[in-house]
Amino acid sequence: MPKMHEKICHRILNIGLRLGLVFLAAAAVAQAQQYSPTTPTQADLYCSGVITDKPVPKDSYVISGENSGYLTTFYSGDYIYINQGLEHGVKVGDKFEVVRALTDPMATAAWFKYQAMLSRAMGTRYADIGRLRVIHVDAKTSTAVAELGCDPIQRGDLVRPFTPRPIPQFHDVKLDPSAVPSGKKTAMIVSSRDYMALAGPGRIVYVNLGSEQGVRVGDYFRAFRYEGTRTETVYQVPDASYKAYGFGSTPVAYQWNDLPRQILGEGIVLRTGPNSSTVLLTTVRFEIITGDYVELE
Repeated sequence: MPKMHEKICHRILNIGLRLGLVFLAAAAVAQAQQYSPTTPTQADLYCSGVITDKPVPKDSYVISGENSGYLTTFYSGDYIYINQGLEHGVKVGDKFEVVRALTDPMATAAWFKYQAMLSRAMGTRYADIGRLRVIHVDAKTSTAVAELGCDPIQRGDLVRPFTPRPIPQFHDVKLDPSAVPSGKKTAMIVSSRDYMALAGPGRIVYVNLGSEQGVRVGDYFRAFRYEGTRTETVYQVPDASYKAYGFGSTPVAYQWNDLPRQILGEGIVLRTGPNSSTVLLTTVRFEIITGDYVELE
């Protein structure tokens, strides 16, 4: 019983934390509905992360850094040591990207019904941590300076050769709040970069369609929601829109498939995995929630 009690308490705390994060983010979504740059920023491109079922090799990694006697993390401008040197073909001036495999810290409290299943099918989340430039090479190790920091660099973070990423241009098309279905592939927003359930303009979300389904960098996804479904992404009293006393009613309670879709916003694809896309939200009419639907435009 004590273990069962601990599990229940842990689950309640996880759900409560997620709800709290949602309400804290809601104000930011209400204040800014349009992401203003005409192209993704360097941080958008190189701090966006990717989900893939193709594991990143673990043979190259961060060993440590200067002042490691008391520092546990390293940042832009710090000198960092990696386990690759002259014997591995590393040269002064080489650039590497630092990535880290992540798991959802709140995975025990799925936000919507299919989240865990879709996450497994998409693969492992690899967060972009930073970028390194080699300034000194020894036989078995190299010293590099951190040029770009997305998150604090830690010992054991994976290192791989840096490859420039394509920079897609934002399209100059106004979002249509009454857009009819495109007829193209549909999917769901499975998670976000910061693991929050609510996302607004400028945020990164991950969708369960990728390169194997024909998605390419620069494609646009339109986010939408069906009204009146029985599977909701935010807690509410069932049928409140029809049964709340004193607020009107209709002779027929229309079902979700009888009503127009609610168009929420759109975003551009920055990266793709085999079964996932990394999407930067560019226009948002209403808060976008993990579990909302998307379609290729």
